[in-house]
Amino acid sequence: MLSFFTFAPSMAKIKRNKKWYKNLRSKYRLVIFNDQTFEDRLSLRLTRMNVFIFFFSISVLFMSLTFFVIAKTSIKTYIPGYPDIDDKRQLYSLNILADSLLQDIEMKNRYIESFKNIFDDNHFENDSIEVELADQRYDTITNKKSNNDSMLRAEFENQTMHNLYFNESGQLAGTNDASIRSFNFFTPTQGIITARFNIMENHFGIDIATPKNEAVKATLEGTVIFSGWTLETGNVIGLQHERNFISIYKHNSVLLKKEGDKVIAGEPIAISGQSGELTTGPHLHFELWENGTAVNPEEYILFN
Repeated sequence: MLSFFTFAPSMAKIKRNKKWYKNLRSKYRLVIFNDQTFEDRLSLRLTRMNVFIFFFSISVLFMSLTFFVIAKTSIKTYIPGYPDIDDKRQLYSLNILADSLLQDIEMKNRYIESFKNIFDDNHFENDSIEVELADQRYDTITNKKSNNDSMLRAEFENQTMHNLYFNESGQLAGTNDASIRSFNFFTPTQGIITARFNIMENHFGIDIATPKNEAVKATLEGTVIFSGWTLETGNVIGLQHERNFISIYKHNSVLLKKEGDKVIAGEPIAISGQSGELTTGPHLHFELWENGTAVNPEEYILFN
């Protein structure tokens, strides 16, 4: 059986007139011994300062653990007076709802008050505003279109991908004196011409016999304005070039570009073939148009 002794001073006598804060460093011995055999089990040398620091540290540690448990767990909800975040959110929502209801009630009150004024033949508070508006004459206002406004409209309309009729300076393409002969045309494909340009027979282009799966190239730099399939001419692709020039390529087996794509001269745009009903073999039907009029491609392009 273990028993505890109280603190016993290690010094024989302590002066009574010694100040209390000097006694904090006085040494004491804590002895734990067996009550039956009086055998020492544990012996510690302590001071009042050490005991005070030990209990103070234990208190700080206990308070820290208590604060952590309350702050990080749901135990805080059981503490009276502790604020809940959900309650704050609900209170904020209720405040917004109350404010909205007050505004709605105020608007309805104004609406009802207006009806009362109408029935009682009373004057409105904003009669002066209506009189000022009635005095103004709007029939004399005229709309004037300035040059800057016209330029802004033209620039805005020219921002789309398929608007190909304006150059970089904002002028309409084809309005200058430059001729189609000033262009360096690229041969669309290599082959033998089997049918020439003939307006009288409604043949607005030339037929170039070429091996199947031969590359068809753009004759000029431009933008694809049509890329699709027709019953008579098969896979057709059309390009819009500068100054209102259009080139058309028909009877292709495969189209490599889609509408809106930008191409450069000599870039492959299709693969030759014999698609469509109006074909007798692998060839390319090539047309060249200037300002809506078909022209003879052989006058501007050198075919082998």
